Amino acid sequence: MIEVKNVFRHFESRSGLFSERRVVRAVDGLSFSLESGDVLGIVGESGCGKSTLGRLILGLMPPSAGEVLIEGQSLITLDRRERARLIQPVFQDPFSSLNPRQRVREIVGLPLAAQGALSAAKQRDAVMDMLARVGLSDAMADRFPAQLSGGQRQRVAIARALVLRPRIVVCDEPTSALDVSVQAQILNLLADLRKDLGLTYIFISHNLAVVEHVATEVAVMYLGRFVEHGPAAPLFATPRHPYTRALLASVLTPEPGVPIPDVGLGESYPDPSNVPAGCRFHPRCPMAIDRCRSDTPPTEPRDGRVTECFLAA
Repeated sequence: MIEVKNVFRHFESRSGLFSERRVVRAVDGLSFSLESGDVLGIVGESGCGKSTLGRLILGLMPPSAGEVLIEGQSLITLDRRERARLIQPVFQDPFSSLNPRQRVREIVGLPLAAQGALSAAKQRDAVMDMLARVGLSDAMADRFPAQLSGGQRQRVAIARALVLRPRIVVCDEPTSALDVSVQAQILNLLADLRKDLGLTYIFISHNLAVVEHVATEVAVMYLGRFVEHGPAAPLFATPRHPYTRALLASVLTPEPGVPIPDVGLGESYPDPSNVPAGCRFHPRCPMAIDRCRSDTPPTEPRDGRVTECFLAA
């Protein structure tokens, strides 16, 4: 369904008017493929390149190098309408991603109107059918976003994304702005829609518990690269990369008296404009050896998983 071939996305930035230009390596040579019906969960710290990768897959920005294929077709060869029929986004904040001056039926019907292939009556029927699928009543169709709760607004955003019946949905932190109880409802809704409509998801999230719940595959991202990538169950059960283990150890527990965990990563923070030589994680890795500081780790798959680490075995 999706094939990403050696994709790069670099940006130039300056800290001041007369300062030197710096190259920010947001996505730095990623390759992977995803089968139809699967869910790829992408996790990592803020600034690691998750959202940039999502925008590249959506076609919202071109890659600096490499290629993204959707069902065997290069993304850059598709026009905007064709791309919209294949792949759609669900964004993080449902309030800012919806037009506050439009009613729900207008918001959900906008992709259909942009395609221009259906009559007004068929558009209206398709909108009402999709609102029912996401659990919203007919009365909601005439409301404005400000008259809805956070969970209802995200349901509207999901309905808008699915009204064209795309094959792929990119979900960029779709539950992080919602209450915990509402998060569970939205996740269950996404799971049901995936089965009913045969969807393939790219699921970007900071929340490891959410990714473990929804993903069939997990990619752990660090400084523009996947440092570990494989099936979700074995990756969570036996993480091989030190960064993956640190992320799992950082999960907070609701148990009273348990302090914030110390994951052993130090106080330094990764800088995508100053990627270190060798293994890019070695400045923060408690297990780093001399080889990590000079050589790039191999990426050969082992037991269906790829781990960029000399010590993974």
